[in-house]
Amino acid sequence: MSELNTLFRKRIGMPEDETITFATLGNVLEKTAKAIPFENLCMIANETNEITRENLLNKLLVKNEGGLCYELNSILYFFLLENGFQVALARGIVYKQATQEYQSIGRTHVTILLTHEGRKYLVDTGFGGNLPLKPVPLTGETVTSSNGEFRVKEVNSDHGDYVLEMKLKYKDTEWRIGYAFDSTKLISDVTEFNEIQTVIGEHPDSPFNKSPLVTRLTESGNVTLTNSTFTKWENGVVTKEGIDEVRYRELLREWFGK
Repeated sequence: MSELNTLFRKRIGMPEDETITFATLGNVLEKTAKAIPFENLCMIANETNEITRENLLNKLLVKNEGGLCYELNSILYFFLLENGFQVALARGIVYKQATQEYQSIGRTHVTILLTHEGRKYLVDTGFGGNLPLKPVPLTGETVTSSNGEFRVKEVNSDHGDYVLEMKLKYKDTEWRIGYAFDSTKLISDVTEFNEIQTVIGEHPDSPFNKSPLVTRLTESGNVTLTNSTFTKWENGVVTKEGIDEVRYRELLREWFGK
């Protein structure tokens, strides 16, 4: 078993001798979402490194940090490859609910496309608190997980040929768009994502280069921390706390082990 395979299993709490099948992928995705946070702390600290397999392994599995979509889904992609799955990476563009338009920074989201028994599925562990936690078929069926309902619809647009739609548990009453993605331009070389990292780090409209953000799923919901607020969803009940720098550091240690 490779170092990446061993360390990934250790990070998410999965035994080395457990065989991963398509039927048990949901368990892998849940464990990953609870163990590895979505975060931009290295970007805010101006401590980003080149996107390579080795650097991702070191950041996420040796130093036990979190990351953004292109880091989280890349490391999961390598893990799935090593466990016998047919997977590829793809780029997408996130939809902004507030303004009902796609982000101006372009195709900076990274997701995974998995093929199983001739059918294609979307797999994503890098979309903050909006994770399907199960493979979502590209044929339109609704998938239900502990995080809500998800489906992928085929479209014909400048943004891609599919969109991920969601109804998050306790939060959404209507379907809403998460992001569009292009299934025709598959990626296997993660160094392509250095361009994404540069855009997210430098573009004035990027949501991730202005203040720290850390979020992960929990057993009963999710937690999100910025340098000014701490938001916790627990069994459908939300609490939000205004915080200062001292409290930020306390919560970072308590909830994210930093």
